[in-house]
Amino acid sequence: MLNRWVEKELLSTLEELGVGCIAFSPLAQGLLTGKYLSGVPESSRANDGLWFQKEFLSEENLKRVRALNEIARGRGQSLAQMAIAWVLRDKRVSSALIGARNVEQLDNSLDAIKKLQFSDAELTEIDLYAQEGSIDLWRAAREGTE
Repeated sequence: MLNRWVEKELLSTLEELGVGCIAFSPLAQGLLTGKYLSGVPESSRANDGLWFQKEFLSEENLKRVRALNEIARGRGQSLAQMAIAWVLRDKRVSSALIGARNVEQLDNSLDAIKKLQFSDAELTEIDLYAQEGSIDLWRAAREGTE
């Protein structure tokens, strides 16, 4: 939801070839789990600085995440569940690779399949906030500038 290059650069090619893809990090390195809505938890990966960069927590990203969280609540889902369902809504996405640190996170993520459908109004509202969030960890590798 916050890393949308795939929609412009990959999905149409996959459709032409008749193949799918696996969405990697549909929860935006944890940003779309809701755990950062009230600050940075002590045990979060944001504190190790390895994969989760502090810039991901920009006020602009957090504003979008808060708005997306409200949409998810209106759907009766957690933010993580809605984010996974949103990724899976596209027929060119075969699966989503989620990273759960415990059984509770895994259970929460798997519950996304309970509500995979979106109304046109929901998708329109989501698109207001699901915008590029400068969290593309793989841009340099993809563009050959690494």
